[in-house]
Amino acid sequence: MNQNIELIAKVCHSVNKAYCESINDFSQVDWEDAPEWQVDSAINGVKYHLENDVTPEQSHESWLKQKLEEGWVYGKEKDAELKTHPCIMRYDELPKRQQAKDKLFKSVVDSFKGQQHV
Repeated sequence: MNQNIELIAKVCHSVNKAYCESINDFSQVDWEDAPEWQVDSAINGVKYHLENDVTPEQSHESWLKQKLEEGWVYGKEKDAELKTHPCIMRYDELPKRQQAKDKLFKSVVDSFKGQQHV
């Protein structure tokens, strides 16, 4: 795998973790402790953004499609074993705080676009 893609995914994950903590959500672990499914999701998101010019809405829809294909369903709590997630819904149904995560993800990846090392 391209190490630069993994680095961008790590930055995205760290920004997301910091944002979550700023809204009193301490459920995110450090990148080094993240489960494989979460790392893979971040890497897939980075690849999607680097290969396409997408909106935060399209980013969420891509994430949602991947989750549904993997058997995830809506649930009030995120639970990897049960494959439940509170963001299994259309982007326009997400709370604004959740929409902000997609906007941050896009901003971080876009900041790397056009750089020779990507």
